[in-house]
Amino acid sequence: AVGEALRTAVRRRLVADVPVGVLLSGGLDSSLIVALLAEAGQQHLRTFSIGFDSRGDEAGDEFHYSDLVARAFDTDHQRVRLADDDLVPAVRRTVLAMTEPMGSHDVVAFHLLSEQVAQHVKVAQSGQGADEVFAGYGYHQPLAEVSREAAADEFAAAFFDRDHAELNRVVGPAYALDRDASRELLDGHLAAPGAQTALDAVLRLDTHLMLPDDPVKRVDSMSMAWGLEVRTPFLDQDLVTLAAHCPPEHKLARGGKGVLKDVAREVLPAEVIDRPKGYFPVPALRNVDGAVRELVVEALQAPVARERALFRPEYVAHLLAEPDRAAAAAGSNKLWQLGLLELWLQSHGVS
Repeated sequence: AVGEALRTAVRRRLVADVPVGVLLSGGLDSSLIVALLAEAGQQHLRTFSIGFDSRGDEAGDEFHYSDLVARAFDTDHQRVRLADDDLVPAVRRTVLAMTEPMGSHDVVAFHLLSEQVAQHVKVAQSGQGADEVFAGYGYHQPLAEVSREAAADEFAAAFFDRDHAELNRVVGPAYALDRDASRELLDGHLAAPGAQTALDAVLRLDTHLMLPDDPVKRVDSMSMAWGLEVRTPFLDQDLVTLAAHCPPEHKLARGGKGVLKDVAREVLPAEVIDRPKGYFPVPALRNVDGAVRELVVEALQAPVARERALFRPEYVAHLLAEPDRAAAAAGSNKLWQLGLLELWLQSHGVS
């Protein structure tokens, strides 16, 4: 049933007066879209991938997998590679395109990729949403072992970058809250009736709150900045409804997205399905080094930032002195989060 619903979702998003491409990361989700489009008879499909400079053992691209898929389905594939020297101007342009601060490091990647893709197609499909709908993230797996009442504690432990006490060490006194607003929001969503298991409750949070306010908004904002329409088959209303009725064990199977992996085995090479889960890699932003670090320091130490006093100077100094301790959940970086927010405020003239 999931396979048929996904095939329908992909076909629905082919309706256009212009050719429809695919943002091909090389992961399971976008690769599956390419495979199903090929199965539906699409020829000369345009696919696009982006990569950055590597850092030590951290690769800056997933071209190995996207190339494998492009060859398997004979797509008209284009790699977009950006060097570190291209990154700082790209960050500045990306921040200007943000309607609100977006702290995820892959926002810059989506902005750059959209710029290139828009030169070739005006509509593209993307694998956005599959992890939130079919339980593909690492924080979903432990939820199988906890009670419905423990869902909030398990989610917070895996997902929150900071607890409330640390947050009050981050912001200046004028911005500090005497209550944990983030935890209150989380508890309210997860305690609502209607979800039978801890995983069901978290997936409802993912699809109702997280998706529209973060990844979907992120990709939509960055693509529309270049006049590119990105369509998301995994968020098709019928597919999402079916997934919500799918027993949790089918979604958690085989390390997550088990039911999707079963569909994929009909059409994709095993190497793409059984690979370790990847994320949009932008090592210079994840590590905040080189020219990106200089940009962040400049923003955080600017006179307008000092006057605003949004962040406590001692906390900023601590992150700058010990960047190895700046790692946050889901591969993000606490120093990048602070720098991005200050950059956004300055770029948009918010005092």
